[in-house]
Amino acid sequence: MRYKLFGHTGLRVSELALGTLTFGEEAGWGRDLEGSRELLELYADAGGNFIDTANRYNAGTSESYVGKLLKGQRDRFVLATKFSVGAMDGDINSAGNHRKNIFRSLHESLERLQTDYVDLYWLHQWDFTTSEEEILRALDDMIRAGKVNYVGISNAPAWVIARANTIAELRGWTAFAGIQIEYSLIERTADRELLPMAKSLDLAVALWGVVGQGILTGKFHRTADQAKPEDSTRAPVLGHKLTERNLAIARLADEIGRDTGLTPSQVALNWARSKGQQMIPVVGARTAEQLRENLACLDQPLPAEQCRRLDEESAVRRGEPHDFLNQPRILTGRFGGFEELLDNHRRLTHRD
Repeated sequence: MRYKLFGHTGLRVSELALGTLTFGEEAGWGRDLEGSRELLELYADAGGNFIDTANRYNAGTSESYVGKLLKGQRDRFVLATKFSVGAMDGDINSAGNHRKNIFRSLHESLERLQTDYVDLYWLHQWDFTTSEEEILRALDDMIRAGKVNYVGISNAPAWVIARANTIAELRGWTAFAGIQIEYSLIERTADRELLPMAKSLDLAVALWGVVGQGILTGKFHRTADQAKPEDSTRAPVLGHKLTERNLAIARLADEIGRDTGLTPSQVALNWARSKGQQMIPVVGARTAEQLRENLACLDQPLPAEQCRRLDEESAVRRGEPHDFLNQPRILTGRFGGFEELLDNHRRLTHRD
């Protein structure tokens, strides 16, 4: 395991984070406490130190398990949790990103985690109702109180994040140090705005869904070759992703895996890791075997030629204004015909 600086901070995190959505059995497919202990110990033995949980994962059981499992070794781990999602207890203010819920959620999380601080506190989902100023001031108060070390933002538009960090800089408040997004070979729309923004603002990028919620493991396209996608037991959840395009990408990942000696999941993880700019996949697993497979991606990087093939197969249109601005005649007009002779380290387009 190697380590990365988290965004513009000096915090050191492992190159793979451990996702704990499988810690707890409330959803019907997770692990009990001892099963969760096995996964955490396996990750720690590989050198991992970055644990990602959330206040409502398995109705809070994930945080409770993490708190019990880290007892006596809390400080060696970078512990991240989240707020936004409510308890569904009939209280309208138990959800959202407003100051009241931030304080309530953090208090409850600290109790479950059996700690007096979290290293990284993620805003889990943008609620489109609370102002950036209210959120940032509340989070900065938590940092000044010693209950939070760093803050990040997950599942939010690029313009919101950029505006928030500009406000934080102007007001002297703590800015977001990282973003967490869905990103994979079959979900690359973050290439349009989120990833260029993260590069420009020096933000870490934690990735969820890197194996396409199972599609890139190979099991769905192999099934689809013999049966209809809707026959899958996960079709109600993944139906919108079980497209011919996505299954074709999964087939290519499978083919590259056979050529390189990697599993399709390892191909998907290593492709994401190859994208640079502090890309940190969040790996989760239901079994020790699955976690070992994910961790083993670190042993063999994906060859550049195979990354190129996957890039081309999975590319998405950037859309406007990028498609217009990158037309050769338009580009030439902006640079007087010298665009290919200019060493532009600030380039943030898909031509990187």
